This record gives sequence, structure tokens and C-alpha cells, in this order.
Amino acid sequence: MRILIAEDDQVLADGLLRALRASGYAVDRVSSGTEADTALATHEFDLVILDLGLPRLHGLEVLRKLRARGSTMPVLILTAADSVEQRVKGLDLGADDYMAKPFSLQELEARVRALTRRGLGTASSIIKHGPLSFDATGRVAYINEQMLELSARELSLLEVLLQRAGRLVSKDQLVERLCEWGEEVSNNAIEVYIHRLRKKIEQGPIRIATVRGLGYCLEKIAS
Repeated sequence: MRILIAEDDQVLADGLLRALRASGYAVDRVSSGTEADTALATHEFDLVILDLGLPRLHGLEVLRKLRARGSTMPVLILTAADSVEQRVKGLDLGADDYMAKPFSLQELEARVRALTRRGLGTASSIIKHGPLSFDATGRVAYINEQMLELSARELSLLEVLLQRAGRLVSKDQLVERLCEWGEEVSNNAIEVYIHRLRKKIEQGPIRIATVRGLGYCLEKIAS
């Protein structure tokens, strides 16, 4: 899961970055509305946490432009406690949820989990594919009800493949979903992660198929 934080308060943004990265998310941050608009137009995210009081371009305008491009990406808006009118405008423009400052990081993380589940079209935090399952809340994976020992990167890779089970996922898409700005991850590194993950999950009817030159597909093998 990849999240964009659009927040100009350095202290608040740093706190959000630390908390969400500790929960296993790939997180990028911008500090102005124009940067947020550019990032949302050129990169793929699973969620944006959007402060309304951004400099250079108001958060409501960032949201309006995002929805005008046809994006259904979940949006969690941050706003001052007394700005009821802006919260209403944000929801009317297509925001999915809002939090008034100051707020609890624990509650924000719970709302992030709920919004990312909604973005995947499910009410459950458990993603299943045959005997393989991933708990997005606890950040643990199981096969045949046995917990798998996976690194943070392997867990994130498995999550992306499970979300698109049965569909092709290119190496570029994996890099886009797993890596933050400035993080150097080559296609060769993706191949290494795939190799490690295969050794841990390819039990019974589950496999990660390689489509040469195109990418990978998590699939069940017909019995």
C-alpha cells in the first residue's frame, strides 16, 4: 500500500510518516497544493491524506482536480476543528472521510485501514486467495492457516499480488506500489523479492507465474 501525505506542518507530517511507515505502508510527503496535484496526476497511490490549508493551491482545489480526472482514490482530509464549512465542501467534492486537528494517530491509522479496504471494494481486512491469506491490519500472512515468516518488503509484495490475484502485475507497477520517492529499487531487486516469496508461499495450489518480459501473476493451479 502506498500513501501520499499532503501536509505543510513539518512536525505533524513527520509524525504521520513515522507512524504509517511503522505500520508497513510506503509513504511519500508533499508540503504544498501544487506538489500534491502534480504527484496525484503522475503517480499511483492507494490513499491520499490531504490537508485543506495547503499553500499555493488549496486542498479543496487539489481534491476537485483529482476527481475531475476521474480518480476514485480514497481521500482522507485533515482540517481545523472549527472549519465545518470546509469539511462539508470537502465531502461534497468527493472526500471519503475527514479528521479534525488535533487527532489521535491511533484513530487515523484505523481510518486509513478502513479507507484502503473500501478502495479495494471489501469490508474485511483479510485478503484471501485459495489457502493463502493476508491480514492487512496485523500485517501477517498465512498459508493453510500457518503463519508465514516474511520480511516487510515480502509482505508488501504479497499484498500487491493478492489485491490483483489472477491478473498480470508488471515490474514497473510493483516498483510504483512498493517504493517511496528516492528509494532505489531495480527490476533485478524485484526479481530477488519474487524469488524469496515464491520459496515461502508456493505450497499446494498457489504459485507466482512469470510472464516473460511483462510481469507476474498470482494464481491457483488447477487440480
